[in-house]
Amino acid sequence: MSTEPDKVRAPNIRDVAALAGVSYQTVSRVLNDSPSIKQSTRQRVLDVIAEVGYRPNQAARALVTSRTRTIGVLSTQTAHYGPTTSVNAIEQAAREAGYRLSITNVSSGDYLSIKTAMDYLLSQGVEALVVIAPQVRVFDALVDLSISVPYVTLDSTGRDLGHSISVDQITGARIATKHLIDLGHTEITHISGPQDWIEADARMQGFLQEINIAELRTRAPILGDWSAHFGYYAGLELLRFRDFTAVFAGNDQMALGFMHACRESGLDVPGDISVVGFDDIPESAHFSPPLTTVRQNFAEIGRRAVALLLSELSGGVGQSREQIQPELIVRSSTAPPRQ
Repeated sequence: MSTEPDKVRAPNIRDVAALAGVSYQTVSRVLNDSPSIKQSTRQRVLDVIAEVGYRPNQAARALVTSRTRTIGVLSTQTAHYGPTTSVNAIEQAAREAGYRLSITNVSSGDYLSIKTAMDYLLSQGVEALVVIAPQVRVFDALVDLSISVPYVTLDSTGRDLGHSISVDQITGARIATKHLIDLGHTEITHISGPQDWIEADARMQGFLQEINIAELRTRAPILGDWSAHFGYYAGLELLRFRDFTAVFAGNDQMALGFMHACRESGLDVPGDISVVGFDDIPESAHFSPPLTTVRQNFAEIGRRAVALLLSELSGGVGQSREQIQPELIVRSSTAPPRQ
């Protein structure tokens, strides 16, 4: 005699039909949003579905409707804050619209890796794609691929590659740099992200544009790897020279590492050196001191990406390129230079 407790059976489509007083075919038509169902019947079925917690089998529905209600996501870096947060926002927006995600990551951005990943997603029957590809080489590979479903890229390259959603990285860097200039800083150094990252290049462009407008001189930007570890060691090296009063770091993690180097060197932030980051990660408000940074609205990026794809799947036409404006968040890591 088994001592295991009886398992509660999950409700099925026939249970819903019986409780709603309709045929199981009618329940199926409601689930597939058939226009032939009266609104009163549709609502009665939906009420029962909500009451019993019925979950339709997506695979079975796909066989009937030839639709998987799946959005594919191709990403090359999910360990970094920006891409990870974007994926989370896309997943939430897709779920709210009745879609699920199929995600694949590639370790490199070469053509073969991208093609293999794309073929995998298409074999899963995805109806649309989101490409989160922060490196230039990924877009070089996309140019040579024939993608048979609607897709949107999260990028700021300006290339003609389907729909595009991006944060205006150049403007973000400019407002960060201008903030330091407006405080009175004339000797500003930039710690950049990796050379092959689109965002790193755009932020460097914005920094240099604002420096040139103010007719200031600056040392060549230091190319980093986005990590606090790099920011720390770059800081130790830069602080040997002390030929600057402010630093614009390409992201918050490198800013954190740089401020660590300042503390070890006996320097005060912002008393001796002002520091600005980029991203506004959740921890940035709790740095010591709290970090002035540039906020990117990753949740909005995810919502807009899914909205664009759903619009095209519903018959929308025309390529869309949208830019979301960043916001400067002023905290305690910046101040006028000491006289």
